[in-house]
Amino acid sequence: MVVLIDPQVSGLAGNMFIGAFVDLGADKNKIKKVILNYAQEFGDININIEKKAKSGVMTTYANIETQDNSARHFPEIINKLESITNEKYSEDETVIKSIELAKKIFKTLAEAESKVHGKSLEELHFHEVGCADAVADIVGSSYAYHLLNFDKEKIISLPVATGNGCVNTQHGILPVPAPAVINILENVPTIGGEENTELATPTGCAILVNITDEFTTSSPLLKNKVIGYGSGKKDLKTLNALRIIRSDETSDENIISVLETNIDTLSGEILGNLYDKLLNEGARDICITPTMMKKNRPGHIVKVICKKDKEDHLVNILMEETGTLGVRILPHIHRGVATRQNIIHSIDIHGNTEQIRFKIGELDGKIIKSTAEYDDLKEIALKTGIPIKDLKEYVEADYKRKLSCDFNE
Repeated sequence: MVVLIDPQVSGLAGNMFIGAFVDLGADKNKIKKVILNYAQEFGDININIEKKAKSGVMTTYANIETQDNSARHFPEIINKLESITNEKYSEDETVIKSIELAKKIFKTLAEAESKVHGKSLEELHFHEVGCADAVADIVGSSYAYHLLNFDKEKIISLPVATGNGCVNTQHGILPVPAPAVINILENVPTIGGEENTELATPTGCAILVNITDEFTTSSPLLKNKVIGYGSGKKDLKTLNALRIIRSDETSDENIISVLETNIDTLSGEILGNLYDKLLNEGARDICITPTMMKKNRPGHIVKVICKKDKEDHLVNILMEETGTLGVRILPHIHRGVATRQNIIHSIDIHGNTEQIRFKIGELDGKIIKSTAEYDDLKEIALKTGIPIKDLKEYVEADYKRKLSCDFNE
């Protein structure tokens, strides 16, 4: 299973995560109880989780209203969370895991605010971090996340819409996205979005970066999707609801990337070495094509096909080995892929039984391609003196005869 978080229109906030998780099936009564047991230690709180239409789309809205008792320092919050857990949930593994995640989220939020104000965690007063609202959002989101067992799934996020304009804070009027949001989303793809208001809150961003495994700029291939919407408080011209999609695993085996760069300064020997090294380091296929470059210089286009998890490694190799200053990365998806397998075919050649590897391609149960492995043919050709082209024809014809016999039986 894979979970896709889509904040590219709505942005995100803590209560939007809670709403979306409930919309996907998390038990709202259990969530409300846990939130109350923690947040009421920090202030007065009222929670109502209900269905609500936003821009014609039915969503789940977690309406959390709080009145904070007092602002607290980061260490106080962590100690209080641990104290409540030991007192009320010492045997509840789901809550224990949720509070461990909540502490990481609080730390992310605290570090971002600390960086903004230039103070250590111990000396900085966190108005946002210390309020009951933040406790409710973070503990509630963490608990709902674990109720759905999303900690066992791969979490992917699309770019975050942060909003535009300015926001009024306790420290004055600040630009959107707020400084703490910028710090938290430092390595996350972001866009402004369509609204002239704040769309991404520091709490929502801190939750996102602590549960997400991978950030991407486009949706992966998904199937059998279940969608949850968690709405925000504001009524906007765009859909103000965080969309989270749970689906079956993406077909990773069918997804490839193509790396491409132009080179005009390397000899054939160096290109040959590059070819071998890229294959050894995980490239699925390589194509080097002669071309004419600017100022009429002859050059080559090096194109590498690889799995997504090999992208960065192979890009580094291309740049180190060639000196190129840039590599294009083009995501591709195989939409029709034959089933592939490697088999061993035994054949008698000059009285000796030889083992030859075959690459087999099947489509809808029919073999559409069967090719003998070149390295095996080369070895046998050297040993027997048979020309490799004749050996290839003989071996592949023998394999097809065997297939025909098996079929007739």
